[in-house]
Amino acid sequence: MLADLGISSLQLDDPSRGFSFSADGPLDMRLEPGGGTPSAADLVATLDVRSLAEVLSRWGEERDARKIAGAIVRERERAPITTTGRLSEVVARAAGPAARRFKIHPATRTFQALRIAVNREIEGIPELVQGASEILRPGGRLAVISFHSLEDRAVKQTMRELAHRCVCPPGLPVCACGREDVFRIVTARPIVPSDAEVRANPRARSAKLRVAERV
Repeated sequence: MLADLGISSLQLDDPSRGFSFSADGPLDMRLEPGGGTPSAADLVATLDVRSLAEVLSRWGEERDARKIAGAIVRERERAPITTTGRLSEVVARAAGPAARRFKIHPATRTFQALRIAVNREIEGIPELVQGASEILRPGGRLAVISFHSLEDRAVKQTMRELAHRCVCPPGLPVCACGREDVFRIVTARPIVPSDAEVRANPRARSAKLRVAERV
């Protein structure tokens, strides 16, 4: 089983989908538009400062989450934030000149956090890995390609939990808990793209591949 957790470049590059701040468009970010789920604009318009800061910190690993969340709430009171361009401007202003020292745009982590929150991307990963362990036959392998640290962490932790299920005290001569391992970790460290692959496909630079085998 192969799971590619990436988003289609066609979606990312379409301004009407609202994933990117590189071109102005509606602040949507839903992988399935019109599916009845809240859009990024809905979250920006309704979450209070504390909840919005939690989203930015948890899913974007944004250090200035509280400051950016406060700026968003103040700006939305002045005028609704409904486009990617306006949100990008608000975040860049809140981050200040110090943020320009970094290679990535100041709004990168905010956009990532909102996209993950809107689509609940991380929440389904443990269920995916667990489900694969129930379907695969012994010797079958699950390979998962992730594209940022939060995804990779969820894949790694779930695979490890299924590969080390015994909860017996150390030193016990035989397992008494009956919790047999269901996976064997094949990749002690993730496989990452080569320099040549990154040159050919720059969006592959953050990809990580982890593999587990059903025992």
